[in-house]
Amino acid sequence: MAKTVSLVLGSGGARGLAHIGVIQWLTENGYEIRSVSGSSIGALIGGIYAAGKLNVYAEWVMALERMQVLRLLDPSFGRAGLFKGERIMAQLRHLIGEFEIEHLPISFTAVATDLDSGAEVWLREGKLFDAIRASIATPMIFTPQKIGGRTLLDGGLVNPVPVAPTLNDTTELTVAVDLSGPLEVQLPAVVVSEPIPDTSTTRYAQRIRAFVESLQGPRRPQEPKPPPETTQGMFDIALASMDTMQSTIARLKLAAYAPNVMIEIPRNACGYMEFWRAEEMIALGRKRTRRAFEVAVT
Repeated sequence: MAKTVSLVLGSGGARGLAHIGVIQWLTENGYEIRSVSGSSIGALIGGIYAAGKLNVYAEWVMALERMQVLRLLDPSFGRAGLFKGERIMAQLRHLIGEFEIEHLPISFTAVATDLDSGAEVWLREGKLFDAIRASIATPMIFTPQKIGGRTLLDGGLVNPVPVAPTLNDTTELTVAVDLSGPLEVQLPAVVVSEPIPDTSTTRYAQRIRAFVESLQGPRRPQEPKPPPETTQGMFDIALASMDTMQSTIARLKLAAYAPNVMIEIPRNACGYMEFWRAEEMIALGRKRTRRAFEVAVT
């Protein structure tokens, strides 16, 4: 008989593509996922899985190239974030379809943060992609999302690995995925693409290009460092600070609510916006899930 699972998917940008591999491994090995809770990219992957469309999303994201990722970013021009996020959400709605959370075949919770109160918000009803958009609203990068009179930001700010929404589940196992695992030296080889061609004509477009360049993973040692950019430095520091903060919060939360199985993805596995590395991240998710279950049963 398949063991029933409550699955907790953490925040961490493109590293979250590893969540796809985690889900694939679990389902292929006889585990039945009955509940999903996620923050940020964890909410995005978890919500799409709960809607029964993960294979569609995986096929699409594995075909993405760097320039296609860049084209999905829509500048907000002075609003409370660099990008509006409308273009990517429209693409996902077209790809996946519209769903109401309360009608999903699998229980789903997207975690967000109330900008005004700082409270953790559990989104368990309403439009799926509205909830996902709120949960992925990384400060400075994506503009906040308004739902029910609240201004909401990324769930990873208050609960990067949200186990708490699953505590009342009647499943046999709680499996959590932390995307802020310890740094590792021996990771899959990074394929460094050619630099993004600079076809932009405005200063704002050039800043966006510099921002995307700044969110790549580690470069090969022989590559010269790019020239310093004000935007690049600012976002490098901001995202590194968020990673540190979320790692600390996750440790505190997990000490209080320990899952049965913990899967850790190294925080240097890939850059925040490297969504063109889906195949590599999915393979890493499968590998780390297998390893975590081998340790859990010994």
